[in-house]
Amino acid sequence: MKIGIYIFATDYTIRIDELAREAEQRGFESLFIPEHTHIPASRRSPWPGGPELPREYWHTLDPFVALGYAAAATSTIRLGTGICLLTERDPIVNAKEAATLDLLSGGRFELAIGAGWNAEEMENHGTAFATRFRVMSERARAMKVIWAEEEPEFHGEFVDFDPIWSWPKPVQTPNPPILVGGETDYTLRRVVEWADGWFPRGRGGFDPAEGMARLKRIADEAGRSMDTINVSLFGVEPSREALDRAAEAGVTRAILGLPSNDRDDVMRRLDRHAGLL
Repeated sequence: MKIGIYIFATDYTIRIDELAREAEQRGFESLFIPEHTHIPASRRSPWPGGPELPREYWHTLDPFVALGYAAAATSTIRLGTGICLLTERDPIVNAKEAATLDLLSGGRFELAIGAGWNAEEMENHGTAFATRFRVMSERARAMKVIWAEEEPEFHGEFVDFDPIWSWPKPVQTPNPPILVGGETDYTLRRVVEWADGWFPRGRGGFDPAEGMARLKRIADEAGRSMDTINVSLFGVEPSREALDRAAEAGVTRAILGLPSNDRDDVMRRLDRHAGLL
């Protein structure tokens, strides 16, 4: 099982290029960063993680720009969004951003995606909360077409374009891995139907063995081999016991969290995590 890290990259924490370089030197396989374009000041939507939304949610760097800096500072570590909110992004523009990052990083990019929880945030981008999963799925499928074809076209409910030319194409073929966040059976069906992997959260009572068993059942029903599905467990408890449980369940990658704190604190945590490699 591979072990990566994630952090909310912000304007006040350790530089993302420095963190990527230090993580690569310590042997971490990957670095993932979440995104929020903004947080509406109304704060109507409750944060699923608790009563108070942490400060880093409205200080996140743009993930594609930040990962570009990380790519330039490293050579082997894989770089990913964790998660990219496709409900807030134009799929044609996002396909070009992702393909550009994959090209410049030498094929090290992974796109973990989600629909989001903040209704007014996505509404600011023109997406209705009730349709967020359909929007996410359709935009992801449209991006795969753009990456794979020389004159892609797509005609759906939310994405509609006649044949276009769009380069660069990704280094990874047919596309950078698309990993879908979420833990429900609905998420697993999306994973099995059109994605490359699953990106569940590793805390909050999530049982890796039970989750992998559900994924296998749904994959078997659809006739898809589990060997074609990567599973990246996001936010795993940083302990040998938690990592062992994930590995025994068949998880492909465990991702350990780092706080959005100053450089010294982040480096102390990084070294502590490195002891688990």
